[in-house]
Amino acid sequence: MFKDFETFTKTLDGTEIHGVIGGNGPPLLLLHGYPQTHVMWHKVTPLLAENFTMVAADLRGYGQSSKPVSAPDHSTYSKRVMATDMARLMESFGFTQFSILAHDRGARVAHRLALDWEDRVRGMVLLDIAPTREMYKNTSDGFARAYWHWFFLIQKAPFPEDMIGADPRAFWLKKCGAGSAGLSPFTEEALADYLDAFSDPAAISASCEDYRAAATIDIRHDNEDEGRKLACPIRVFWGETGAIEAHFDCLSLWRERAADVDGKALPGGHYLAEELPDQVAELTLKFLGGDLTA
Repeated sequence: MFKDFETFTKTLDGTEIHGVIGGNGPPLLLLHGYPQTHVMWHKVTPLLAENFTMVAADLRGYGQSSKPVSAPDHSTYSKRVMATDMARLMESFGFTQFSILAHDRGARVAHRLALDWEDRVRGMVLLDIAPTREMYKNTSDGFARAYWHWFFLIQKAPFPEDMIGADPRAFWLKKCGAGSAGLSPFTEEALADYLDAFSDPAAISASCEDYRAAATIDIRHDNEDEGRKLACPIRVFWGETGAIEAHFDCLSLWRERAADVDGKALPGGHYLAEELPDQVAELTLKFLGGDLTA
């Protein structure tokens, strides 16, 4: 699915990070969401291969990256630790400054990366999220029904792990096929990759820990940064038929967390990189391909 890209597995501070690298131009880190892998970018990378050197990586706990047993406080899967993985990964390729294109959980990692490693990140395009803390803070009945998995996955282990593990395929298809586009954004080959990766009990456990961290230690880290805004410019895009559009003022919430923010809803659902790859690539190139300091 990634023609002319090189597959890699790098060991960074004892954690293996798997992914692909390819293309030409300034470095661009691509981060995936739940419950997917780096494969979610397979429609976008060919459109940007002449403009960026792209690193598409599996986050820790996902795909073929390491799935360490979590600490009791969920810090193993805090966005701070996951962001450090990605900063070290880019450094291992010689990239001490780079841009980011990220979706869903990956965009939450990107948010923390740009806070903790602000000298590294030139700019970011974030897909279909508002800031984690603000989404929890502004939870409504409608949002809780739409994002039911947020509240299910954070339940004490091993309850969600056991429930999902009884039929991982059915859970994945239910969760990811419930949006306005159904399963149509996913190619047969990509879907096979996602389902295979999610069949691993360690991946199920790790992804639950990702969400438990988001509801606890990640919010604590955000609170410690109260009043501090992202230094890099960001553009945020979300699906006009999805939960972000229905339940949040996305731009307003991001302007609480970043100094330079713009964006808009796109005519799709949650999985924009696979549903609208041409638009995602065009908007990414228009923003990250320019002079972000101008």
